[in-house]
Amino acid sequence: MLTFFTTAKAFIGHSDVIQRNALRSWALLHPDVEIIVFGDDAGASEVCKELGLRHEPHVERKANGTKSVRSIFRRVQEIARHERVCYSNCDIVLTDDFRRAVERVVGWQEKFLAIGRRWDLDVTAAVNFSDLDWQRTLRERARREGFQRLYYNIDYFVFNRGLYQAIPDLVIGRNWWDQWLVWRAGAAGVPVIDVSDVVCAVHQNHDYSYHPQGMTGVWYDEATQENFRQSGGWGYLHTMEDAQWRLTATGVVSNRWWGLAPLRRRARRVFGAARLFARTRVWHPFLDRTRTLRQTLGLRQGALGALRRRRGVRRHWLDQ
Repeated sequence: MLTFFTTAKAFIGHSDVIQRNALRSWALLHPDVEIIVFGDDAGASEVCKELGLRHEPHVERKANGTKSVRSIFRRVQEIARHERVCYSNCDIVLTDDFRRAVERVVGWQEKFLAIGRRWDLDVTAAVNFSDLDWQRTLRERARREGFQRLYYNIDYFVFNRGLYQAIPDLVIGRNWWDQWLVWRAGAAGVPVIDVSDVVCAVHQNHDYSYHPQGMTGVWYDEATQENFRQSGGWGYLHTMEDAQWRLTATGVVSNRWWGLAPLRRRARRVFGAARLFARTRVWHPFLDRTRTLRQTLGLRQGALGALRRRRGVRRHWLDQ
């Protein structure tokens, strides 16, 4: 059916809970699923033995401990039992809607790259997989309590072995490597299909304590900047907006706006720079000068922000 491969953090505390949830959910998708865990992180060997998974402890690492994308992707394409493989981050719980989506895409096209948006959800305990209704319950929770993230949050990739041969010196656990994978498939003429409409992939929220600077460090440290340089820059970084196709409840349809994705990226960069200028040079000085008046009138910046959010689409705070 499919070979899953991933790399994990140490199986300690909350990371142990959510990573076990993810691995077990993949194993339940089909009797013929193969799962390979890369890396010698604490507890990985023991968990693989316990759950009957394949463990590949050797992974090339940088001096800062980050793992090489090239090392993992090259090795899995050599050893996977199945023709199609799926890289997923080890905090993503997948249910039978993912399996059905893959089967439908396989029936539509022999070679492809399937990707999708995730749903962020707070999960603090082990999923009760003995509950026959666990999949529906989790999906309903995600849609009710969680947030579907935007086009740039890419946590799983389904593709045919052999697609990724010459991979730059990128590392997992920082930004940009995932977006380079999307670009590479499109540049190779492989159809890229967004399955977000029919797959509720549940990302179990976690902290970023594995990095000394937390989330900010993951997004902006030297390893992330090096990923950007190694990828080639903006022209080699694609997201789900660049997918030529979408899988819907009625079948595969053309994503007619995918050709505008580069223009959207440029516009966002220009808008982002303008917004930063307006915030630091106009808005913040205005707030400083009107603070006394606003306090007299009972106006608070937080109240204005809440009003703005009520008028818009319900989104994760990082996607505002």
